[in-house]
Amino acid sequence: MSGRITASESQLRPDPRFNDKVLAKFINCVMQDGKKSVAQRVIYNAMDEIEARIKRTPEENGPKDSLDVFRTAINNVKPYVEVRSKRIGGANYQVPLPVKSNRQQSLAFRWIIQAARSEKGRPMHLKLADEFWLASRGEGKAMMTRDQTHRMAEANKAFAHFAK
Repeated sequence: MSGRITASESQLRPDPRFNDKVLAKFINCVMQDGKKSVAQRVIYNAMDEIEARIKRTPEENGPKDSLDVFRTAINNVKPYVEVRSKRIGGANYQVPLPVKSNRQQSLAFRWIIQAARSEKGRPMHLKLADEFWLASRGEGKAMMTRDQTHRMAEANKAFAHFAK
């Protein structure tokens, strides 16, 4: 049955170090083969790397801590519109539709993780730290993916009247 409501949101415990549910969800998305402790180590090492960068280059109105950089990066990468394929009268149209908040978050997570994993030759925690740092400034591969999604929606806004 579609549309079932799961208890996964209420069962999710905040992560032990920062006490943040969004970060706990991100750790679960990074996790592979059920190895949560490895995923936690990768994320926490990335957060330590971000803390070190903040200390090296302090900015007066910049981020205060690594959790602030993480939240800013996620909010910057979240898409507001996306195109969905709809079949109308025998033709497929790319119809721009607004994105629901839980999908925005999952797409942002997916794009950041994908951007970090696509880069080869460096430890994952450094690649993730780079992606968070760049995304919090509006740059990086994940931001390019978001911008590309928005450009597609803008290019196909002539078909917006097909949205239901």
